[in-house]
Amino acid sequence: MNILVVRNDKLGDFITALPTMYVLKQYEPKNKIIACVSPLNKSLAESMPFIDKVIVDDTNSVLVLVKKLRNENIDASITLFSNTKVALAQFLAGIKIRIAPATKIAQIFYNHRIKQRRSLVKMAEFEYNLQLAKALFPNIDLSFPSPIVTIEEKQKEKSYNEFIQKYKISKEKKIIAFHPGFGGSSDANWTVQEYIELARLFVGRAEYQVVFTFGPGEDDLYDAVKEAGLKDAVLYKSEGTIMDFATLISSFRLFVSTSTGTYHLAAMVGTPTMTFFADSLFASSKRWKSISEEKIQNNKMIPLEQSRRKEFFETIKKEIAEF
Repeated sequence: MNILVVRNDKLGDFITALPTMYVLKQYEPKNKIIACVSPLNKSLAESMPFIDKVIVDDTNSVLVLVKKLRNENIDASITLFSNTKVALAQFLAGIKIRIAPATKIAQIFYNHRIKQRRSLVKMAEFEYNLQLAKALFPNIDLSFPSPIVTIEEKQKEKSYNEFIQKYKISKEKKIIAFHPGFGGSSDANWTVQEYIELARLFVGRAEYQVVFTFGPGEDDLYDAVKEAGLKDAVLYKSEGTIMDFATLISSFRLFVSTSTGTYHLAAMVGTPTMTFFADSLFASSKRWKSISEEKIQNNKMIPLEQSRRKEFFETIKKEIAEF
């Protein structure tokens, strides 16, 4: 069976879809899993062993997308995140089984509409995604490994050794990474100066190495951290593909960030995380917790009220200092 899974939005959202594609492949290895993704996630999707084909949604034209879908002879589709274009394209492509949440006007183009009411946050995003697989295979096993992506040890060591040699980091040190940026999808975050203040708690501690990581377009954050003059801290602008970055951070001891794509990336490869969420149900860790084991997740809710936020920051400082 050729099964299309659509999750064509941001990095973190796509990673929450990986368990669904994994269980569909495990249910029947002969299933051909076709992922429809945004251009950003193309290389990452292509590196997943349980994804057989990647369709990149890189056009505003419904007809161009229809042609791409028809070329794959798709038997069924599961759309985890829908918009009118992808819904209409699947209808016009003649996909017989079209499954999606019963939300938005786009639902009229699906013939299997599942009521989920994700706004009630009765489960996490990746769990809602998994539930849609049951609409296709009611007896499917929804369990998946953690980490869901296992990097070959030689590849992992090569990436890490090149990194520590370049930045003259002792192999004995544990790397604590701070990622102050986000792609606009997080509802709460510390300022770059607050991240610097948290990082100072590790500077000078012999067993740890502080690393700040930055993605594309985060030059202002890079400059701000550089100007702070943190002694011995490494400032790293990610190079290569998303999977290259994931391979590197899989060796880190802790990844500290807001709830953004890089947090989900760290969780995908089994790196322990300390993650900051907005203190609201829709943006909370209850909805956006990662696909990693809960024992390596340290999820924190930043209060929206300013005075409580300041008090909470002092609490976080104390907790990190005791790490």
